[in-house]
Amino acid sequence: MFLAEEATEVVKGYEPFDFFMLALTVIIAIGFVRLLMARPRKNLFAIAFTAVALGLFLFIDYVMLFEVGLYRVKG
Repeated sequence: MFLAEEATEVVKGYEPFDFFMLALTVIIAIGFVRLLMARPRKNLFAIAFTAVALGLFLFIDYVMLFEVGLYRVKG
């Protein structure tokens, strides 16, 4: 019974990996803007691929920060 109580202790704070994920999201966003600003010819495949990657990273960041980060369980 005592082990179960220790396992459910809530730890607030973020891991170093969380900041790495945020930095990657910023880098992908910068790349996406640069692809959209390309003048003579746009690479539509690269734009679509980057848009999907950016959407995925933004979703992961949202879940990481607001859903999991506030209720991180020590275990």
